[in-house]
Amino acid sequence: MLYIAIVLQAWYELEIAVEIGGTYEDMRTHSSARFSPLIRGHTWYGVAKSNAQLRLIDPQYGFTTPLASFLAVSFDDNIITHTTMYPHTELLLLDDALTVVLDLQEQWRQGGWINKKQKPFPSFADTPQWRAQLRDVNKGGQTFWYAGDKYQATLEMDRFKDHKRPEEERYKIILSVGKPWTPYP
Repeated sequence: MLYIAIVLQAWYELEIAVEIGGTYEDMRTHSSARFSPLIRGHTWYGVAKSNAQLRLIDPQYGFTTPLASFLAVSFDDNIITHTTMYPHTELLLLDDALTVVLDLQEQWRQGGWINKKQKPFPSFADTPQWRAQLRDVNKGGQTFWYAGDKYQATLEMDRFKDHKRPEEERYKIILSVGKPWTPYP
């Protein structure tokens, strides 16, 4: 039986489908990955029980991430408030990490998201300046995107020590999405 489950998982990407402001039950109905059980009457968070991609459900601002090794959804009782994840299943090489963040930014641009904090936190780009900044273990990068007054996304990328591959430069990406928690600049 376990073999069949592994084969089925390989045929399609497991996902957690999130609608900010939606309910736990709706998330479970639209998701294919297993998730933590509901905890009523509390502010809490749950996690995907396997690698899963995030699909933000919104007709204009929706997007999909790559598979994630960590995907948490926060709730106020039964209502989804935000999600935080690592949109990768292992620490990435710089080229691969840039591919992930650039793809997310392109999905956001196409959906009408705007980086309104461009001056202090410019969008990620595949440039020599960005590569040098990201390689510096004391700097990394962070950018803030807004979908009108509906959502805010923070995308962060930092160099991270990979104990499995200590001779390689590896990177971790953190993505958080929810209702805007900082005002527009």
